Amino acid sequence: MELVKSFKQSKLIKYIFLALMGSIVLAISSKIRIPFYPVPMTMQTLIVLMIGIAFGWKLGLATVSLYLFEGIIGLPVFSGTPEKGIGLIYFTGPTMGYLLGFLVAVYISGKFKYDSNLIKTFFKLFFATSFIYLIGMIWLGNLIGWDKPIFQLGAQPFLLAELFKILIATFAISQIKKIKKLV
Repeated sequence: MELVKSFKQSKLIKYIFLALMGSIVLAISSKIRIPFYPVPMTMQTLIVLMIGIAFGWKLGLATVSLYLFEGIIGLPVFSGTPEKGIGLIYFTGPTMGYLLGFLVAVYISGKFKYDSNLIKTFFKLFFATSFIYLIGMIWLGNLIGWDKPIFQLGAQPFLLAELFKILIATFAISQIKKIKKLV
């Protein structure tokens, strides 16, 4: 009985540690700006996909939820923090839909099964990523008005960078799956 209790506790500690480490990597990825055309890119969406693949949907959701919670309580984990504000004020701004889209993307990327077919993998990751932009544009449209060019403002500048990051995740899938075996 004690052995079972000890095993469950050590597994819980391991999951808490992994979620914390994943949220830290996600926060770091939000701060790294890579020059890209037409706008600089961060690596957040790539890390969200990798967390989903490596951690699975449950631990992936816990990790991204922890990241969002850290930002909501005021830790400068989001891409535009602290320069553009922190906490709930920043979270409920123009990027809120994209941040909430991380939850859907990590869930979907964590639920999919991946094999050696890179074309299928690419489209699965593209599908997961599309929810970040779909939810992001819905929130942005509600925030700034649907009379504005929502797609041109909220998705078009990032598409080339997203395709690049999805390709990185696609070609790294076998390495990412090795992490999953450790989880």
